[in-house]
Amino acid sequence: MNKKLLFATIVSALGSFLFGFDTAVISGTTKFISHYFQLTDTTLGITVSIALWGTVIGSIAIGKPGDVYGRKKMLSICGVLYFISAIGCALSSGWYILIVSRFIGGLAIGGASVIAPMYIAEIAPGRMRGRLVAVAQFNIVFGILTAFFSNYLLVNTGEENWRWMFGVMTVPAMLFFLLLFLVPESPRWLVKKNKTTEAKKVLETVGAESVEKELGDIVNSLKEEEGKGAAKLFQKKYSFAIMCAVLLAIFNQLSGINVIMYYAPMIFEKAGASTGTAMLQAVAVGMTNMLFTVIAMFFIDKLGRKTLLLIGAIGMFISLAGAGFHYYYESLFGSAGVVVFIVGFIAFFAFSQGAVIWVFLAEIFPNMVRSKGQALGSFTHWIMNAIIGLLFPIALTNFGGGSVFMFFALMMIPFFIFVWKILPETKGKSLEELEKIIVKG
Repeated sequence: MNKKLLFATIVSALGSFLFGFDTAVISGTTKFISHYFQLTDTTLGITVSIALWGTVIGSIAIGKPGDVYGRKKMLSICGVLYFISAIGCALSSGWYILIVSRFIGGLAIGGASVIAPMYIAEIAPGRMRGRLVAVAQFNIVFGILTAFFSNYLLVNTGEENWRWMFGVMTVPAMLFFLLLFLVPESPRWLVKKNKTTEAKKVLETVGAESVEKELGDIVNSLKEEEGKGAAKLFQKKYSFAIMCAVLLAIFNQLSGINVIMYYAPMIFEKAGASTGTAMLQAVAVGMTNMLFTVIAMFFIDKLGRKTLLLIGAIGMFISLAGAGFHYYYESLFGSAGVVVFIVGFIAFFAFSQGAVIWVFLAEIFPNMVRSKGQALGSFTHWIMNAIIGLLFPIALTNFGGGSVFMFFALMMIPFFIFVWKILPETKGKSLEELEKIIVKG
């Protein structure tokens, strides 16, 4: 593989690493910021979820500036926002400063979640695109694991350890910003801005096999897009694709996955673990998530999307129900029972929904509306994420862990039926074949 292409991929994927890190770092701080800022269940929920509302806005707002100013500049702005967020959270003297800083971090997450994989897809040769875009997905789960491990290492650094937990992100954020000066701009964006000579140089730099052919393909693709004009997503012929994308995004969050990512140490402490042990158990969650994400990459094209989702639905139901029963009958399972069930849940989630959702969203919509369809699926995903992140502390206090986990378990039953009876299999089909199937519903 061309070294400059690999370098550009790794640098841009740092945006996805920061996405994962910023998503999970809050989990280690919840106990300490609750004490420091005297947070209630409601204000803790707001503190956690405010970043997600920023993510919703960032993911929607980044598209137009990315087209006007370029992918590199938008990634650089995301790096600056990550840095500001980390410094702001670490130095917060009041709750309002903390939530504003968290919101800024959410804007960066939303922007990076769109622009980083887009940049990689546009700079990578066609023969390597899938593998290189997967680097961004891998970096998200690696960032989550790093955040859990960092929190564990910093838990004994004093009463205000949470400041170090937030502040450590300034290092990769600054590194991300500086390294972006060394990578080229997207050749597709350069062609779009009539900078064909510069685009040609970029293609030569990243080792394109046939520079003239790839340049011609980009030019023809952009002309075709301009000729077709903007297509409306909300048409009857796309209703089946919209339904599949929206329901998959909703069920993705109704599995409770981000409750674990945002509140893992709190969950483990309420189940009887000490603070240090709870942090270490969260590291086990991150390691399991990364391991089974990698395993899923090898099986998604062999077993198919539906098979992975069906296996995951059954496994997640059993794991979530087990976690729920642990709270009802702790003496039956022992203090380590909830850890076993939650780690099992993470394994089944990473192997199924975690690996499938973004691939499926990229496949289910026809070419004319693919970007809009992906944006709709992503928007639904983040909105549900924010709502559940906000409500979880309140639900945990008022209904107890058993009821909360049983609710998530029961949601896997209609999810299984939805996948089994409605969701189409996209494995082994070209995008054009899928378009005919989806439009017919």
